[in-house]
Amino acid sequence: MYSVIVVPPACGSVDEQLRIAAGERIAFGRAESAGGLTIAHNGVPRVAGEITAHRSFWLLSNLSEDQTYVVENPEGAGEHVKVVPGRLDAPVPFEFSRVVLPAAGDLLAFDVWAPGHAFSSVARHGLTGAVTAPAFALDRTKRYFAVLAALCEPRLRGEPHAPLPAVDELAERLRPVWPRVSRSAVYWNIDYLAVKLRLRPGPDTAEPGRRLNGKKESLVSLALRFDLVREDDLAVLAPAPGGVVVR
Repeated sequence: MYSVIVVPPACGSVDEQLRIAAGERIAFGRAESAGGLTIAHNGVPRVAGEITAHRSFWLLSNLSEDQTYVVENPEGAGEHVKVVPGRLDAPVPFEFSRVVLPAAGDLLAFDVWAPGHAFSSVARHGLTGAVTAPAFALDRTKRYFAVLAALCEPRLRGEPHAPLPAVDELAERLRPVWPRVSRSAVYWNIDYLAVKLRLRPGPDTAEPGRRLNGKKESLVSLALRFDLVREDDLAVLAPAPGGVVVR
């Protein structure tokens, strides 16, 4: 089972993503390599670095001679990790990250997802031994959870067969709590949720024009069936338009 997903710049489909399991490595740089990430820019070293999957997080090796790499947490209000030239196996704890490479005056970036992050209950009831792994590890402080809550909101508000909101509607619903939200950010989070919740590949292989709808339906169906999103969770959104009250 893969534990880390590398999303190349301008990635257009899940087929372009690179997936590695714990202990496996991916090289990245200007030179093409089997199974690696090629970044075609003359400011990027031929062998720029290496990513290693390690359980629920990953390691970054900076193989450049003189460039510091920055790994950003897109949801961390500026939280980042700097990896200096020559540093090997620097641990990156973020659930999803953006690796930024300085390249001859440009800043190039690609994403790395670690969807296998797990969370356990603090309460152990006096028991010893290993905790039970949660079936679905969701962090309710992340933006992807707000996107999931907005997707589920119409059906949680007493309309079990309500049509799901379109991407533009989701962006507008999220804007009060996420002012810089965009269509592409909503698409990105829906894709990430589909990976994180281990949906079957059906929505990804559906015919063009139905892929996103199928993915949204699958996400909402799973979330509501297993109570991953409840009415109380709608608090991550702004109050509903028109003063609608959740009963």
